[in-house]
Amino acid sequence: MVDDKLRTPGAVRDAERWTAHNYHPLPVVISSAEGAWLTDVDGRRYLDCLAGYSALNFGHRHPQLIAAAHTQLDRLTLTSRAFIHDQFADFCRELAELCGKDLVLPMNTGAEAVETGIKVARKWGYQVKGVAAGQANIVVAEGNFHGRTTTIVSFSTDEDARADFGPYTPGFTVVPYGDLDALTAAIDENTVAVLLEPIQGEQGVVVPPEGYLPGVRQVCTERDVLFIADEIQSGLGRTGATFACDHEGVVPDMYLLGKALGGGIVPVSAVAANADVLGVLKPGQHGSTFGGNPLACAVAIEVVRLLATGEFQRRSAELGERLRAGLEGLVGKGLVGVRVRGLWAGLDIDPALMSGREACERLAERGVLAKDTHGSTIRLAPPLVITEEEIDLAVTQLAEVLAG
Repeated sequence: MVDDKLRTPGAVRDAERWTAHNYHPLPVVISSAEGAWLTDVDGRRYLDCLAGYSALNFGHRHPQLIAAAHTQLDRLTLTSRAFIHDQFADFCRELAELCGKDLVLPMNTGAEAVETGIKVARKWGYQVKGVAAGQANIVVAEGNFHGRTTTIVSFSTDEDARADFGPYTPGFTVVPYGDLDALTAAIDENTVAVLLEPIQGEQGVVVPPEGYLPGVRQVCTERDVLFIADEIQSGLGRTGATFACDHEGVVPDMYLLGKALGGGIVPVSAVAANADVLGVLKPGQHGSTFGGNPLACAVAIEVVRLLATGEFQRRSAELGERLRAGLEGLVGKGLVGVRVRGLWAGLDIDPALMSGREACERLAERGVLAKDTHGSTIRLAPPLVITEEEIDLAVTQLAEVLAG
């Protein structure tokens, strides 16, 4: 029997009635949050183990980020790029320094960053590499998730994301993820870039074989091809390093960044690369009204400064080992596979027990929020401010769910 005083059921019904069904959210209606905890409209608290797909790496309402947003809100929020504002240069410089690159191009969403990377790579190919007009090709990986624009879904291998959205944009070659030989064979004289996630998040936190990323870097250098790393989910501390590429000492030609860059407050994305790559863009050839706006820059500056201390990368690495130990102890007890890199984990549930959706629903009933993907797999990506005790709580509740 449903308590008729609860607000959640009605709020869920209203959301279903008035919104397009592009998502299938859990029936939880959040009204406030702080740190690693969420509170719903009925006052129930939940441990957030998704962190907005890494958009909330620094937790909900991090005081330093909230203060920066409040200060900027009282001064200036938008100018468009027709003018320069006083937060812009500091953001671009500090992010470029964090990335070890010459230049930064700010945008808003992760998909915009990917689209920007594709455009820049093609233009670089024509103007610098000398590819014939209209022939540029980019090599991508099976199981990729780079966004949902029409160009990006054109090279998706997820039929839910791709089906019925054609005609599809040409210019992409798809190869198996982690297969260096297949990637190398796909590169030809018209290839301008290899676009990869260093770790495939939507696919289930799939970590490539050791040596794969260095191999990609080497072949891109040898064949005069740009290596574009989509670090939108994996970057900015999530994996125990500033970038997932750092784990194997790999430096791509271009970083695509987003999610955590906005501190969970505003959408901020960016492309970072050296001048010989981003310098191919000239005024009027690419842009965004809101890209690099004052509010976004003010928040993102503080994000970069938090990362510059190294504290959050260390927390992710250290707490990630605790998470790994707890999850690996559940293999054979309901889990058939575990992949962990920092505070990011993909868990394969025995499909004979339940689906990933069912597992997430049961976890929610126990006060832990996570997200399923691809059938029986769930992902954990808690905020980097989570504590040891909260990690243990999440693992304990998962164990209880698996035990039935």
